[in-house]
Amino acid sequence: MTILPTSFYNRPTLTVARELLGARLVRILDGVKLVGVIVETEAYFGFDDLASHAKAGRTIRTAPMFGAPGHAYVYFTYGNHWMLNAVTEREGFPAAVLIRAIQPIEGVEVMLARRGGRDTLGPGKLTQAMGITKSENQVNLTESTSGLWIEAGEIIPEKNVTKSPRVGLNKTPEPWLSKPWRFLVNE
Repeated sequence: MTILPTSFYNRPTLTVARELLGARLVRILDGVKLVGVIVETEAYFGFDDLASHAKAGRTIRTAPMFGAPGHAYVYFTYGNHWMLNAVTEREGFPAAVLIRAIQPIEGVEVMLARRGGRDTLGPGKLTQAMGITKSENQVNLTESTSGLWIEAGEIIPEKNVTKSPRVGLNKTPEPWLSKPWRFLVNE
């Protein structure tokens, strides 16, 4: 398969979030290849997006969002979950796409074992299944040498995509709470 190049990520965040649906998230973990089709994403971008970490400006935690497109932004949340994002747009502009869910297609047994037999439909669940932690923060997702990358995959037709507000943003004020910046395969 073809690894998505930097130019794929160096575009508007909403476009990247939509077009990541159907792409293949690949992880080499302890010599085993784990692959999942991306089936849910959310877009976060700019200083004005009050649901984005960038609203606080550039900090040690948010610095990867300001980095080069095509790199990972991995952060810890809720005291027990790692979240994987792909940085988008131009360097210096804070933007990223949260990869919320995958459908495992290779290394399924390993992923299920890492999840105690449970699914990978959720951002913390997929990182647990694939062994993604802070060690993957800022890795280049456009190179296989990183052990974590995203490949081109199936193109998902518009009729099979649901757009909705992002989830888990209870304290976010409007209009940011209701922005339809979540993309979900609804097959």
